[in-house]
Amino acid sequence: MGQDTNSAQLSPLKQAYLALEKMQAKLDAVEANKRQPVAIIGVGCRFPGSANDPNSYWELLRDGVDAVTEIPNDRWKISDYYDPDPDAPGKISARHGGFIEQIDRFDAGFFGIAPREANAMDPQQRLLLEVSWEALENAGVAADQLAASRTGVFVGMAGSDYSYLFTKADDLALMDAYYASGIAHSIASGRLSYILGLQGPSLTIDTACSSSLVAVHLAVQSLRSGECNLALAGGVNLILTPEIYVALSKYGMLAPDGRCKTFDADADGFG
Repeated sequence: MGQDTNSAQLSPLKQAYLALEKMQAKLDAVEANKRQPVAIIGVGCRFPGSANDPNSYWELLRDGVDAVTEIPNDRWKISDYYDPDPDAPGKISARHGGFIEQIDRFDAGFFGIAPREANAMDPQQRLLLEVSWEALENAGVAADQLAASRTGVFVGMAGSDYSYLFTKADDLALMDAYYASGIAHSIASGRLSYILGLQGPSLTIDTACSSSLVAVHLAVQSLRSGECNLALAGGVNLILTPEIYVALSKYGMLAPDGRCKTFDADADGFG
C-alpha cells in the first residue's frame, strides 16, 4: 500500500504530526536556500589607472598605485571651474578624481548597434555591454549560448550626465528616436538582457553610493530563490559634466585632494 493509504489509517493526532513534519522539512529547505553559497565565476572591470581587467586591477592594488588624477580636459577644463572656496558660486573646490580613459570608444558593430543609435547611447550603457561581455569571457561562458536562459541582470547606475549634455546643447534636433532609450536607466539593464537574449530578472538600481552593492545583494537573493540560475551583477558610474562636482562642493562633500580617507582621522570628504 502507498504512503497516503497508510497515513489514512493513522489516528488524527499522528496524521497531524506527519503533516507538521512535512511542513518543517519544507521550512528547513527554504531556510537552507537562503544560506546557499554563491560562486563568483567571472569578473570584468574598468577602473582608473588603466585597470581595464581583473589582473591589472589586482596589480594596481598590490602595488599601492594612486590612480587619482587631475580632472582630464576631455571632461571639462578645470581651470574654468576650480576655486578652493567651496562656497564660491558655480565653482568646484577640488581638482582631482578617479577617471577612466577612452570612454568615447565603442565597437557598436560587435553588438549589432547602428552608429546613430550608439551615438545616442549613454557611455555608461556602452561600458556595461563591453564589460559584461568580458566578464562572461573571463568566466568561460559563451555569451551567444545564453539566449533563452534564466540569466538575471542587476545593474547599479545613478549618474545622468549624458542627458545633461543633450540638454546643455539646447538643440531639440539631437533628440531623435534613440534619445529616450539612450539615456534611460531602465534600458541599461534591459539592453543587456535583450542583446544576450536573457529571460531572467532585469533591473537597474539607483540607491546612490550603494547602488552596486544593492545590485549584488539582489542578484544573490534572486539566485537563492531560484528566479535565475546565473546573474550579471555590478555597476557603472561616469562623470561627464561639472554639474555634480559643483553641487557636491556646495554640500562640502569633496576632499580638497580628491582622495577618500575612510575611517581615518584626516578624513575630509571623498573623491
